[in-house]
Amino acid sequence: MKKFIALAVALLAAAAFAQEAQTNLPRVKLMAGMHVIDAQVAATDDQRMTGLMFRKEMPQHEGMLFVFEYPSQQCFWMKNTLLPLSVAFVADDGTIVNIDEMKPQTLDSHCSVKPVRYVLEMNQGWFSKKGIKAGAKLEGPPFK
Repeated sequence: MKKFIALAVALLAAAAFAQEAQTNLPRVKLMAGMHVIDAQVAATDDQRMTGLMFRKEMPQHEGMLFVFEYPSQQCFWMKNTLLPLSVAFVADDGTIVNIDEMKPQTLDSHCSVKPVRYVLEMNQGWFSKKGIKAGAKLEGPPFK
């Protein structure tokens, strides 16, 4: 019985932890033209799976850069993500391949139109407000 209770407590603790926003990831400064982005870097499977889930707010100059081991078609959805987001799929050299708008808490799939290693999520409308479109280049350490 004690083992069962300990297991139940551990599972409840894991479930509670899983519903917390991750805010302490490493950060990198990116440039989109004259605009500076303070991006959290999600580079592990767990970090990428959690992404911006459960986050209730994000400053306008911040985002999350998802880094994958090798280029492939990347697809994202918004399960448990409370913020409306814009997503840019980015090639190895920093060129934005395509941008999409994502609605909160949906399972709609948003995919890169060709293989990429990087995906940048920002608050919804950030790219369009800054006049940044597919073909624009991001600059920063990951793209060197």
